[in-house]
Amino acid sequence: MASPVLVAVIGSGPAGIYAAEALVKQTDGNVRVDVFDRLPTPYGLVRYGVAPDHTSIKSIANYLRRVLENPAVRFFGCVELGRDLTRADLLDCYDAVIYSTGAMVDRQMRIPGEDLPGSIAATDFVNWYCGHPDAADHSFDLSVEEVAVIGVGNVAVDVVRILAKTADELRSTDVPEQVIEALSKSRVRRVHMIGRRGPAQAKFTTKEARELGELPNASIHVSAEDMDLDPASAELAEKDRHVRGNVKVLNAWTGEPAPGRARHIDVRFWRAPAEILGTERVEGLKLEKTALDESGRVTGTGEFETLPVGLVLRSVGYQSVPLDGVPFDERSFTVPNDGGRILAADGSPVPREYVAGWIKRGPSGVVGTNKSDAAETVRNLLADLEGTDSAPKRTIEELLEARGLPVVSYADWLNLDAAEIALARSLDRGERVKLARWEAMTSACRGDE
Repeated sequence: MASPVLVAVIGSGPAGIYAAEALVKQTDGNVRVDVFDRLPTPYGLVRYGVAPDHTSIKSIANYLRRVLENPAVRFFGCVELGRDLTRADLLDCYDAVIYSTGAMVDRQMRIPGEDLPGSIAATDFVNWYCGHPDAADHSFDLSVEEVAVIGVGNVAVDVVRILAKTADELRSTDVPEQVIEALSKSRVRRVHMIGRRGPAQAKFTTKEARELGELPNASIHVSAEDMDLDPASAELAEKDRHVRGNVKVLNAWTGEPAPGRARHIDVRFWRAPAEILGTERVEGLKLEKTALDESGRVTGTGEFETLPVGLVLRSVGYQSVPLDGVPFDERSFTVPNDGGRILAADGSPVPREYVAGWIKRGPSGVVGTNKSDAAETVRNLLADLEGTDSAPKRTIEELLEARGLPVVSYADWLNLDAAEIALARSLDRGERVKLARWEAMTSACRGDE
């Protein structure tokens, strides 16, 4: 029997784990896949990007868990590419490497005032309420009464929903205890969700939109004027079921908002952020009304308005960041590739290096999209390795031991998993409460009391 194929996967989110699964299936198990993550926890965006009140989506972790428990797959947590290991290290230890590090930062709006305190990337806020250790000690001024969320995608809807819910409504979720405490003191009463284009171009799903209208403690409104569809948008709504569903939901919100609700959501279309106002911190948001030109591009109308918000959360898209030494396209914020094969500047394939997920195709699709994406990458990887006989120069165990790295194993992660479940039980707070601070997480991994 031929020796197992040795593959390193960098990133343990859905794309990385689906790649591991595809490697096992496409080799009939004659493979060893080592999945690396800089965090002590697997599952990436499923753990740290999916909203805590979307439990059905978060249950995807149960499927991903079965992949990590396959004997051919190993998990190496707290190992970071560029800090602990280099590309050269990986290529010395493996037949091939798949990078699946996702899209980790927000795009900038590039408007005056964007860097003022109180102007926050939505990823920072999401990371905070999802318990990401990098954001555990972040603080957000929730003493303000009005907040603007820039963007009309699913992430923006998630942020708006979390701001509009009470702490008690989130208590049964896995939100860290310190986040529940902060949200319980929130004085936010009005949340504006702002889109540069119209309702027919909104990126959120109909299901996500509908959830906003079902919040028991928040009313919602969109102006009838914003819902006027130009002929092209009206035609799109007729042909596209997704657009038609969104428009139907939004039209239902043009009436009088439900009375007696503690919080209110304004959905505002045809508005482009022009400037974030303030001296020491955010004091307002200047918006320019927009329209579509003949080519379908958004243009400003020269008509402005100002919202008296004290917090701006920017959700205008994610982008990947370059990996040390790996080719990177600064325009698309992806690694240049052909079916997952990384391409050099001259367009030729880079031997033995591949990509999967958002760093391959950009931040598009749903969690399940990563499965077919990863399968394509793996098919090309295995085709490239077929007939080759080069052997790795050293083992990853030798390298990690030589550097004295405190690696978190899958068994260690299960200790943390059990600690979070036990914490929820002790607080009478649902199935799990996340530990978010590095010290607490690493202590739980060790099984410390």
